[in-house]
Amino acid sequence: MSTTIEVGESSSRKIAKEKTPLIGAPKRGGGWKKGVAIMDFILRLGAIAAALGAAATMSMADQTLPFFTQFLQFEASYDNFSAFQFFVISMAFVGGYLVLSLPFSIVTIIRPHAVGPRLFLIILDMVFLTLATASAAAAAAIVYLAHNGDQDSNWLAICNQFTDFCQQTSGAVISAFVSVVLLLFLVIMTAVALRSH
Repeated sequence: MSTTIEVGESSSRKIAKEKTPLIGAPKRGGGWKKGVAIMDFILRLGAIAAALGAAATMSMADQTLPFFTQFLQFEASYDNFSAFQFFVISMAFVGGYLVLSLPFSIVTIIRPHAVGPRLFLIILDMVFLTLATASAAAAAAIVYLAHNGDQDSNWLAICNQFTDFCQQTSGAVISAFVSVVLLLFLVIMTAVALRSH
């Protein structure tokens, strides 16, 4: 016949086991910073769609009007305007940067208290916010001239004839400004999250 004796743990040993971290520092809850990181990821997805949509729409802006014969035609294309070329290239860069920044945004979701990825993102977000704002403003100036012309310099409004071209370029500029606003929100949110450190 066997006898079993149960030996209980001392209370000091239980407390030591409960308070000992597994690896590194004790785990902290994400709290509101995790929510900011998730919102950062969602805004990045929206900014990607807006930036790449603006670049694609502008790069496809093209319209040809026949004039008397098929040999003499008037064409309006984005590559006729250097500001539109700058717009397409810079918005493609902005969209590419935003795609490449998604892994860093995911890191801030997993580790909401990490400062390094947030600091890296805010610096590059401001650089690409500046690039997107400059290209959208340059394209907006040309779109304004295409719609209204300028009497002082004898520039005629071309949107009376090239309606499809003007609609496409106007839509691309609006989409670019949407991406600018989303990038601005990203910078503000990241700055707020960094400030509390």
